[in-house]
Amino acid sequence: MSRDGEPPVSEASGAGPEPGRAGNAGNAGAGDAGAVLHAEVRDALAGLTARLDRERERAEHREAVIDRLHEENQRLRRGELQAMLEPVRAALYRLHDQARRESDRLRAPDLTEAPDPRRTAVLLAAVADDVADALARLGVERFTVEPGAPYDASRHRPVAVTPVDDPVADGTVTTVQSDGFEQSGKVLRKAAVSVGRLAEPAPAGEAAHNGQTTNSG
Repeated sequence: MSRDGEPPVSEASGAGPEPGRAGNAGNAGAGDAGAVLHAEVRDALAGLTARLDRERERAEHREAVIDRLHEENQRLRRGELQAMLEPVRAALYRLHDQARRESDRLRAPDLTEAPDPRRTAVLLAAVADDVADALARLGVERFTVEPGAPYDASRHRPVAVTPVDDPVADGTVTTVQSDGFEQSGKVLRKAAVSVGRLAEPAPAGEAAHNGQTTNSG
């Protein structure tokens, strides 16, 4: 017996902790681990949700900034377009006034003389110059073509062919029907021209026949 009056416990007897107490301790440890894992997952999800909310707010802010910049850009472009169109409007005002004055003059009841073609030609030339000046203010320059200039497919648009007898005139501009326009070296509209083409000689037999007929007469 022991000093306290309880029988001694031998190590070889296999005595140890009671089974019920060991199981309860294991379940308690597993429960604590599950609770910790659950808390970690919950915190991670909450952090992810907060981060997504911040990213959404940033995206909405960026969209608002982009929309505002786009609106300002459109407003500036409209202002620039109006400024660019101002010379065109001014030229159209002048053309309107010129046409109205000429129309009133020709319809005047006290008009005794027939319209002067030269005056009409001068008026139409002034109208064309006003239009060219308005286009020049937009950066579009008029270029002219002189008869006799070599035909240039990059700047000329052939609208007719003129037979010529002089080989020098073959492939040259014979008449000009409209001027061309270009901007920064790029042709926007080609000049409409007539191009000379050397007439083909008549066949030898036909020429001889014509000669015999002429001689017989």
